[in-house]
Amino acid sequence: MSVEVNNETDYEVDLHDVQKLADSITEAMFIHPETEVSIVFIDEDAMSELHVEWMDLEGPTDVMSFPMDELRPGSETAPSESGILGDIVICPTIAEAQAKAGGHAVHDEILLLTTHGMLHLMGFDHEEPEEKAEMFTLQRRLLEGYTGRPAPKETVE
Repeated sequence: MSVEVNNETDYEVDLHDVQKLADSITEAMFIHPETEVSIVFIDEDAMSELHVEWMDLEGPTDVMSFPMDELRPGSETAPSESGILGDIVICPTIAEAQAKAGGHAVHDEILLLTTHGMLHLMGFDHEEPEEKAEMFTLQRRLLEGYTGRPAPKETVE
């Protein structure tokens, strides 16, 4: 698995831990080991531009995912095809505000947003109640499996 993680902000982010989480998620979801994913941390202005361009919504958001090859989770006996999973962009200052509101650490929020973004790249969504239940349950399981502690309350809707 090739996970590229970059921070284009002045905000301090544990990029190594984010990369390890992404590796853990792809392994747990049986994504082909030669698959590529990119995670970039950007500031509020850059996130606002992307939010308007791709979602036609004003202002910055916490996380956006851009799937590429529409790869889906595999199984233990049949991993997914290889390819480019896609790109995730995260705004750490929005993550910080959400962490404060949720009463947990900023790093925990960043890990939650990374997990959320990874699931979107794999085709999961939360538009319908059943989809939301499935995605958020899986999100919590993956994050708790990685950290070994309870996941923070979801701030992503």
